[in-house]
Amino acid sequence: MAGREQLHRNGYVLLRRAIPAEWLDDLRAVFDAGVRPPDQWPVPRGADWRHSLLDFDAKIQAVCRLPEVLAVAGELIGERFFIAQVEGREPLAGGGHQRLHRDLSAQRPGDSVNALAYFDDYGPGNGATRIVPGSHRPERGAPPFDFDDESRSVQLAGSAGDILVFDVDLVHAGSLNASGTRRRSILISYFSEPLYASHLETAALRNIRMDTTDRFEPSDFAFGIPSA
Repeated sequence: MAGREQLHRNGYVLLRRAIPAEWLDDLRAVFDAGVRPPDQWPVPRGADWRHSLLDFDAKIQAVCRLPEVLAVAGELIGERFFIAQVEGREPLAGGGHQRLHRDLSAQRPGDSVNALAYFDDYGPGNGATRIVPGSHRPERGAPPFDFDDESRSVQLAGSAGDILVFDVDLVHAGSLNASGTRRRSILISYFSEPLYASHLETAALRNIRMDTTDRFEPSDFAFGIPSA
């Protein structure tokens, strides 16, 4: 089992085949049914991505609540937390490339965690996520990160059912879907409880419809990360 020290040092973990295989066909169908054009969101979305509104679906919510995922999110956040948002994202053929970036914590380092749950196989050909391990906590006195420097970035590859869980300050990016092969995923956000008031202020702009009142304690979940 990989330990807490490794998780906090790297800022992420890739949970292989965390989603039960028998769920995947249903999850793909939910994704496809929820797709909305970029101009039909409160804040218009990028035209080179397919976005899906699916946060009400029970199986989607079950993915958000997988104990293995909640255990990692709780370990990274370190205090009571909630599921703030989930939406579907897929890079279109010829699109999806992003510059390296951080999503940024809100009030303190580590108060927010993201998870990308993959519904299709992913790799360099269809726009798999790039990450820079350990970039979430720069050493004191280190120069600002150069987001145009790809020398430390690692492009992920894996199978449908994998889930990437990462500190929002980890440098990462989507990549070009050169092959046009489908790469459906959901992006899940977990926030520490003190962020709830500010979360509600922007929920409508983010088209959040689901109930976000459930609370989770890190101590409720047995922490352990299977080796990749």
